[in-house]
Amino acid sequence: MPRLAPGTMTDAASVVLAHEAVPSAQVVAGTPTTGHVVLDDDGTRTVGVWEMSVGAMRDVESDEVFLVLAGAATVEFEHPVAEPISLAPGSVVRFEAGTRSIWRVRQTLRKLYVAP
Repeated sequence: MPRLAPGTMTDAASVVLAHEAVPSAQVVAGTPTTGHVVLDDDGTRTVGVWEMSVGAMRDVESDEVFLVLAGAATVEFEHPVAEPISLAPGSVVRFEAGTRSIWRVRQTLRKLYVAP
């Protein structure tokens, strides 16, 4: 399991991520790709960076808190139904596990997340 050593630093805004195509069953529009890397995992929580390219996809969320580092997107909620949210650098969001969403990314979105 990756583990950041105390007192070390990683630049989450520029860490290189390998992208993969979103599975066709999840694609809503365009040809989005996603990439991620785990920065730290101590067995009780995971810290990582996730990125999605321009396009739209369906997702089922995990329990997490995240901070948007770059990009622009709207997240629509299919279940439970809620008002869409607009994401931009500095947005802090909490999702509950099982939330069904649609991500509509206008500019490649990168987030730093913390999840159990």
